[in-house]
Amino acid sequence: MPEPTAVLAPKRYRHLSGSALKVIAVISMLIDHIAAHVLIYNPRVTTLLFTVGKIEVTWYFVLRTIGRLAFPIFCFLLVEGFMYTRNRKRYGISLALFALASEVPFDLVRSLTPYDPTYQNVFFTLLLGYLSLCAFEYFADRPALQATCVIGLALGSMGLLCDYGPRGYALILILYFLRQNAVAKTALGCCVTTATWRAGLAFIPINFYNGTRGFIKGPVLKFAFYAFYPVHLFILWRVRLQLGV
Repeated sequence: MPEPTAVLAPKRYRHLSGSALKVIAVISMLIDHIAAHVLIYNPRVTTLLFTVGKIEVTWYFVLRTIGRLAFPIFCFLLVEGFMYTRNRKRYGISLALFALASEVPFDLVRSLTPYDPTYQNVFFTLLLGYLSLCAFEYFADRPALQATCVIGLALGSMGLLCDYGPRGYALILILYFLRQNAVAKTALGCCVTTATWRAGLAFIPINFYNGTRGFIKGPVLKFAFYAFYPVHLFILWRVRLQLGV
């Protein structure tokens, strides 16, 4: 068994299981996507509330800030899944299948078209990051191949124009290589996240992780967790059509 992931919170305060983090990430993502694809067209949501320095705070800003928590948590859970899964091949196939299944609803809600090659959904970013971890361990005794695979997959994340792009890919590597260094992992993770300090807020719940799986167990709940992504995107697309936005 791998060593437990290092976190900053003292042991007595580590109350968040992997399942709890999944719930936080899913709710955060839902809030983010509702704001980005539906509420943004409501003037009340984008009306200035107040300013903090140079930051103009609106309800849209608040909701998108909450939404920034999702991606780093998903990356963290991906690394945990890689370390503890009993079948890495099946794990990778699941990521690939959901990346493909999510692309049409992703394009529909973003561009109102079933095919938009200019941007790919976040499952592709997670898949490429996962493959890099697999390659790094598989070619453990061949560093040249390790480097070739990791760099090649990074270029792939750029070429495919994946959500969060190379920074998202880099975040997965940081969370993997610095699993046992909570301070460095948190500091570098905050630095590399696309939305700067807002995405860095995700490391607050991450650092209260207790290393347990939690209540999301079995194939049905696992499938539901993955399926939520394309399903909610499809629903938001239908909402956009109904509202005419």
